Amino acid sequence: MRGTLTGKRYVDDILRPHVGPFRNGLSGAIFQQDNARTHTARVAQDFLRHFQTLPWPVRYPDLSPVENVWDQLKRQMPSCHTAHDLELAVQDLWAHLPQNNIR
Repeated sequence: MRGTLTGKRYVDDILRPHVGPFRNGLSGAIFQQDNARTHTARVAQDFLRHFQTLPWPVRYPDLSPVENVWDQLKRQMPSCHTAHDLELAVQDLWAHLPQNNIR
């Protein structure tokens, strides 16, 4: 995403168009997110009030397995001088990340 992710953008660009329809197709599913500021914004909490969510204690360690993948990418990240260079570098690293590293 370009720009700052606000609570409103989180709802309008992620939750409403993607998470909502996906979650509605899964009977009994529980939604999980951490305590990032955009996730705890009132507008996001209002949107999620109809979903069953897993509580996330304050200052709780991140349990998302994808964080290990992001860590691998950050360790390989070259220095970038523009947002475009950064975007290209991330896409290239992601495309060449071995599947075994993800597993």
